[in-house]
Amino acid sequence: MAGREPVVLVDVEERIATVTLNRPEARNALSREVTFALWDAVTAAGNALDVDAVILTGADPAFCAGVDLKEVAGETPPTAVPRAPGQGPERDANGLFRFLPVIGKPVIGAVNGVAVTGGLEVALQCTFLVASRRARFADTHARLGIMPGGGATVLLAQAVGHRRAVEMSLTGNFLTAEEALGLGLVNHVVPHEELLPFTRRLAADIVNNDQRGVRRLLRHYRQIAGAATLDEAHLIEGYMAETWRPGTSEVAARRAAVTARGRTQARS
Repeated sequence: MAGREPVVLVDVEERIATVTLNRPEARNALSREVTFALWDAVTAAGNALDVDAVILTGADPAFCAGVDLKEVAGETPPTAVPRAPGQGPERDANGLFRFLPVIGKPVIGAVNGVAVTGGLEVALQCTFLVASRRARFADTHARLGIMPGGGATVLLAQAVGHRRAVEMSLTGNFLTAEEALGLGLVNHVVPHEELLPFTRRLAADIVNNDQRGVRRLLRHYRQIAGAATLDEAHLIEGYMAETWRPGTSEVAARRAAVTARGRTQARS
């Protein structure tokens, strides 16, 4: 639509690119258009000679509410045409569906509100996280009857521990920002109005270091994080996500069936 704001905004200042998911009326849900624009923005920042660090945030009030289920289920038209392999978000060779491309620069997530399901997976794919006190985190895949494929079972367990990750995934319950800090999911919690200034200061600390050293260290941390069985875990999650049926298109029908079964049991 003419005159409509881009669904992803990019601002570059002092060698820091701030990428903002800009679909606030839908709580920054990941439509195909948004995922492509996000991929392109981070890719461009990775290639830009005037950028050494990236901040990823959302337009208030949410960070990201996850994948746009109406678009996935076909209730609304596709917001963009499909892309060829290698040109956008896709499943990696290790099974992880990458919402964010791997670039040689840190991507700091500035979580300003809810980060739910696919939105949580986007956050988990960042290098590290800073949270506003308004931030909330949840894995609600089980509530919807769909399976994660963007790292929720692997990256979340890596961040908060296996048992806590299992609890989050099976219950769908939310963590507050302070709870996320206590579990190691986020590095810092700050007042909402301080989120971007604080995150920019952290990014500036990185920018002011030797960039060859920064990028070598970042590559090293990625290598050790993916060692041994982690790639196998991603591959298992990827197989699960690709083979799970019936999928999002039948969520409403399954909910109706559960409700009807509950009414029958109540009458018996």
